[in-house]
Amino acid sequence: VQLVESGGGLVQAGGSLRLSCAASKSTFSIADMGWYRQTPGKQRELVAAITSGGGPTKYADSVKGRFTISRDNAENTMYLQMNSLKPEDTAVYYCNARLIGSSWDLEEGSWGQGTQVTVSS
Repeated sequence: VQLVESGGGLVQAGGSLRLSCAASKSTFSIADMGWYRQTPGKQRELVAAITSGGGPTKYADSVKGRFTISRDNAENTMYLQMNSLKPEDTAVYYCNARLIGSSWDLEEGSWGQGTQVTVSS
């Protein structure tokens, strides 16, 4: 499955952005999905994940209460609503699709090309 992210950009601290991930196949609805992010010199980290049916969800402690992951299986699209953004949220954000039940401790499955999010202080 091909994944294409959009919605990144430059925003001031405290602002909001919504990332989208469009999938190329109808098999999107039977895949668990997630958002990862990576900054230079650091390992990619899981930000949020959502199961094939739209729940339950999983979040990194650093984004709980600020970010919301969702998906629209009819539109083959996943979203990440990011509110109260902080400079430390600056990173390249990647969309990921994987087999149902795969461990989120493993970096596997299909990946998008990434979208840059920059939060200025």
